[in-house]
Amino acid sequence: MMSEPVRTAPFAAFEWLISARYLRARRKEGFISVIAGFSFLGIMLGVATLIIVMAVMNGFRKELLDKILGLNGHLLVQPLESPLTDWKDVADRINGVTGVRLAAPIVEGQALASSPFNASGVLVRGIRSADLDKLTSIAKNIKQGTLEGFDEGQGVAIGRRLADQLSLRAGDTVTLVAPRGAVTPMGTTPRIKPYKVAAVFEIGMSEYDSSFVFMPLVEAQAYFNRPSDVTAIEIYTDNPDKVDAYRKSVAEAAERPIFMVDWRQRNSTFFNALQVERNVMFLILTLIVLVAALNIISGLIMLVKDKGSDIAILRTMGATQGSIMRIFLITGAAIGVVGTLVGFLLGVVVCLNIETIRQFISWLTNTELFSPELYFLSKLPAEISAGETAAVVIMALTLSFLATLYPSWRAARLDPIEALRYE
Repeated sequence: MMSEPVRTAPFAAFEWLISARYLRARRKEGFISVIAGFSFLGIMLGVATLIIVMAVMNGFRKELLDKILGLNGHLLVQPLESPLTDWKDVADRINGVTGVRLAAPIVEGQALASSPFNASGVLVRGIRSADLDKLTSIAKNIKQGTLEGFDEGQGVAIGRRLADQLSLRAGDTVTLVAPRGAVTPMGTTPRIKPYKVAAVFEIGMSEYDSSFVFMPLVEAQAYFNRPSDVTAIEIYTDNPDKVDAYRKSVAEAAERPIFMVDWRQRNSTFFNALQVERNVMFLILTLIVLVAALNIISGLIMLVKDKGSDIAILRTMGATQGSIMRIFLITGAAIGVVGTLVGFLLGVVVCLNIETIRQFISWLTNTELFSPELYFLSKLPAEISAGETAAVVIMALTLSFLATLYPSWRAARLDPIEALRYE
């Protein structure tokens, strides 16, 4: 008595065996293996490039945000109706607000910094020594000189790039020229005054390192003809992203008419442009993965055509349509899965060593790949986001899987009689 045929379970060992055999090309199937190889390379490079670019864009945004918010306040309080002559009391009251880390009165103005060797336009910011010490982006990045006794002396702190541009070091003298000086019968004359360079700082953002000059607040008030008031009060909070929550408390603590501008409004154009660039880059690089997925489709369709007689023999031996479909599904998906995993590993390795790679390529080509003047930062940053990286991997795996469905369905629908007739 003949026993009933036993149906094999889906994704049985023989299905994996045949799929693996189809991935190892023989001489006459060389062209198909070339297409499979290009599909693998396309997905690998697409995933790696996406991860690297998104990490660099994230790092770029984070570094710039840290540098900008490390130097500029999260909220800027400016006077309305009357000058900020009561700045001491207002700053003390704002300092008492929960969540406010520092309220620093400042006097700000433009000037020309000159030395015997060169000259450059600068932004002079008058600030108290105690407040400057709390700005870690400056206080912890002093490369020459010291900030000790900053309020007592007539010294100024300048950026490293400005010092290099003017060929100055700590202890040298820099001359500041302000357009609005003393008022005389002949009109307003420019104010020209020499200052000792007390300290040289380096934040790492070229725009700030080449254009900022910090001066004692009292001296800045005298220099810019503001003996009793300040330009504004810079407020630093515990959480810049929740700056809106502090607005009401700050306004109440000020106890006078004020106008407030937060860091997002002051830098909206810059960060919006960065976000648009990031989204566009993601879309463009996704096309690389999509093209690689289309290569999987073309490669599998050619494989199905080439293996028509094999499919017919398997069908006559009892293989079901589901088995045939799964064989080609495994074949195509293997290219996508392996390509995605290798691309993920390559992307992570490059991100972790991106600055070393940049320096090596710069040395190899003898060119500056990441100019600080153009990109603001002195080194190439990369910040890997787990969520974004997972999204890239899932997208690549999904596209790879979808690419295998039509060729696999077509292989399953192949009529074994027709396939063998024309063999």
